[in-house]
Amino acid sequence: MQVRVRHGKNKQSEAFARFHRVVCDQPFDEAGSDTGMTPPELMLAALGCCAMHDASEYLKTRHLAPAEVELRVTAEKGGRPTRLTEIAIEVDAPGLGIRARKGLLRAVETCLLHRTLKDPPKVRIAMATQVVEGPPAAEPARLTS
Repeated sequence: MQVRVRHGKNKQSEAFARFHRVVCDQPFDEAGSDTGMTPPELMLAALGCCAMHDASEYLKTRHLAPAEVELRVTAEKGGRPTRLTEIAIEVDAPGLGIRARKGLLRAVETCLLHRTLKDPPKVRIAMATQVVEGPPAAEPARLTS
């Protein structure tokens, strides 16, 4: 699995996966153009979509209507260094009985991203290429009067 990310216009970033493109931006009050979700919002959206996929599969196999289910994913920001300190997934499933509701919650917990956050992977950050040392840059030409 791989996603490539490039700088876009102003405060935008563009992420590419297979044949798909997602734009992230900052809100107006942070000098962005608000043309896309912020990266933390996109992370919450990814978590919610992952959980919804597993919830929908659970419901479909039991001939229940996934269209009536809605997930709300929220997060609190804080700590030092600043990070998401708490993430919550609230499942709204009107009309489901107690047994189906319990099974639905178990299905949401099986989401790949939920399990990843519960047992975080090691994150490695490195330069992709080596910098080749060359001759020092030439001094800029001086203007003469």
